[in-house]
Amino acid sequence: MIALARKTLVYEWRRFLPVVVSIGFSGVLLLVQAALVLGIFGSASLYVTASSGDLWVGYPGTQSVNFGRAVSPDLPMRLRMDPAVTAVEPYLWVDADWAAERSAGNVSVYVSGISTQRDAMMFSRLLPAALRERLREPGAVIVDPADLDTLAVETGGRAWINAHPVRVVGTLAGLRGLGGVNILTSLDTAAAIGGRGVDDGATYYLARTADAAAAQAAHDRLRRPDSRFGPYEVWTAQAFAERTQRYWLVDTGAGVAVLFMSIIVCAVGALITGQSLGAAIASSAREYATLNAMGVSRGTMVRVVLEQAAWLGGVGVVLAALAGTALLVVAHAHQVPVAMTPLVGLACVGVVAVLVLLSSVSAVRRQLDIEPAMLLR
Repeated sequence: MIALARKTLVYEWRRFLPVVVSIGFSGVLLLVQAALVLGIFGSASLYVTASSGDLWVGYPGTQSVNFGRAVSPDLPMRLRMDPAVTAVEPYLWVDADWAAERSAGNVSVYVSGISTQRDAMMFSRLLPAALRERLREPGAVIVDPADLDTLAVETGGRAWINAHPVRVVGTLAGLRGLGGVNILTSLDTAAAIGGRGVDDGATYYLARTADAAAAQAAHDRLRRPDSRFGPYEVWTAQAFAERTQRYWLVDTGAGVAVLFMSIIVCAVGALITGQSLGAAIASSAREYATLNAMGVSRGTMVRVVLEQAAWLGGVGVVLAALAGTALLVVAHAHQVPVAMTPLVGLACVGVVAVLVLLSSVSAVRRQLDIEPAMLLR
């Protein structure tokens, strides 16, 4: 009887096609939504994940990278006193306004003042060394190519940040962040834009260690407060990235909206899939009634329906994976912030599997209502 499930799907595929489409559509919605969540909220911690610093030191209680406050300029000395720390680097964050000749008004931007040394840690996983060296020019800045229209400027063009003249010396794809336009520049230029000196203290200090174990040990030692160096807090890079993402996803309430949308997608998908699968079962009612009249048990027929649902779910997941991958490639090509991990992909498959299971339960209930007596009508 189990072979009957597969043969029915092959020879009557038109009847079951709406079920596969509904399952695939639900899977695509979940996959794309998950990719957008990872991409958008992951971009909030871009400053950490794109850098190679093992430890971050900033103002106590900082919830997100963009909320940093200046800390003591003596902190580098405290970090270098730890035997596990091999390098220390300042990072200067400035909230500023961008003005261009062709713009109708100012644009709020996030200015990141970074080291121009070839072995610098800030954005080392994203910024090529040759492009970093261009920032040594006074007033040089780097932007994401997708933000050029927003900033009303072209590569090589000039503009003003907080009335300070700057020139776009290059573009860097993948620099877009959450909530504003990211601008990369040197520490000196960022200090001039922010109206402060480089020796006034940075927003953060990054520290490099030999390995992850050394980083955790250094974190445990450095986290002990020392009033001689002013207020500060130490995080590992992973902890600070997760802290930033958690703030935007949970504390801002955006995560509740995402969860609500996911529930809606699952509910609508289960409803449509259940109705489609139920309609397919109902259209085969006379065949099931005949089998029942011939002595085939209801349990056997239920297994047929469940195997059909499993095959339909598998095909739907494959179609969703193919269509979702194509959409993510297109989105990435158009600078849409999307990301995907194997764990999240498996979670989406699991949700679709549960959706198919719930739909098959509804179909089984319809199948159990089929009686041999209907053949006499």
